[in-house]
Amino acid sequence: MEAADVQDGQANSSGTPAATPLPVARQWFTATRIDQAITLITEPHVHPFLRSNTWHVRGRGRDLLIDTGLGVQSLRASLPGLVSTDREPVVVLTHAHPDHMGSAHEFTEVWAHEAEPAAAAGRGSLMTGNLATRIGMSEALVAALPPVLIDAIPEPGYQVENYELRPARVTRTLAEADEIDLGDRVLRVLHLPGHSPGSIALLDEENGTLFSGDVIYDELLLDDLHGSDPTAYRATMNRLRTLELKVVHAGHEPSFSRTRLHELANTYLNTR
Repeated sequence: MEAADVQDGQANSSGTPAATPLPVARQWFTATRIDQAITLITEPHVHPFLRSNTWHVRGRGRDLLIDTGLGVQSLRASLPGLVSTDREPVVVLTHAHPDHMGSAHEFTEVWAHEAEPAAAAGRGSLMTGNLATRIGMSEALVAALPPVLIDAIPEPGYQVENYELRPARVTRTLAEADEIDLGDRVLRVLHLPGHSPGSIALLDEENGTLFSGDVIYDELLLDDLHGSDPTAYRATMNRLRTLELKVVHAGHEPSFSRTRLHELANTYLNTR
């Protein structure tokens, strides 16, 4: 990814100008083809803490976007080949944390669990101090993060402190066992609370694929945010261990196998 030009006036977590201006990224998103149907979309200039995975799943009858990134730059405008007007994907939110629903407001069809506050405003920030207040973060986590959670800006004049998480209008409420038929594959909704009250994963049983959102990913799992529930999370981990899977496409970090899922679940159960 190339970057050029610099923009003055970026802010740190206290709202004062940052010492080093951030460069302008020529391209905000990367899109990596996983197979004939699945494309991974990421935002490389976002700090890993907020750098979520967006999954585009192409079906014979309809396309799906599983989560929509942070919303720093328009997902729809940046990737017209994947999210074209004549074949607009349905957006499914695994949960409503800012790094997973930032561009959801750009799309007509947005589906999510009823326990997720997708329509609520004022829940996001690119500055660690502000974000900690809005979503709930431990002092240790805050101390481990930089003041600003991006290392570039999407366009000249972009002001980090003015970032807002825009609310999304949920057009269909999803619940446990709902099915999403793409024409040549069916994804079943699993309600798996713990990270958040309405966290869901999507299970493609025929292909042995789980799109897990932040229910499980190959990093430290967070169960102390606003709305998190460690007791529910333990039940979720036990349920995950019963699933017959080949691969997990998670909400952060690289995809992994069923064996790795068991290792991650067991680590959580043994340490929480």
